[in-house]
Amino acid sequence: MPARNPYEEYTTSKIMTATPAEVTLMLYEGAIKFCNIAIAAIEQKDVQKAHTNIVKAERIIEEFRNTLDRKYPVAEDFDRIYIYLLQRLLEANIKKDKDILEEVNMHLRSVRDTWKEVMKRCNEKRQA
Repeated sequence: MPARNPYEEYTTSKIMTATPAEVTLMLYEGAIKFCNIAIAAIEQKDVQKAHTNIVKAERIIEEFRNTLDRKYPVAEDFDRIYIYLLQRLLEANIKKDKDILEEVNMHLRSVRDTWKEVMKRCNEKRQA
């Protein structure tokens, strides 16, 4: 029987009890984290680790694209952002270019921060 991993159990519990908005925030945080790991890997000349983490970030962004609710016009704006980020991640992976990853992270942080503000305002409205 494998040993229990308390951190993994906590993470699983956190995800399973999160609201959809909180899961979205966690995914943005994850994409940023994977880009940061890839940047560090490029600096350390660890090509495989950089590749693995860039692909993880790509998968999160692809999931965002796949779950866009296209009945809202703003979905097309997000889709264009996600397509751009995916193109830049592909280029960063081919070139192993940490500057491109920094740019992607800047955009991800901006969208994440906007998402946090939306969540905050929604919570304030519910409490009012």
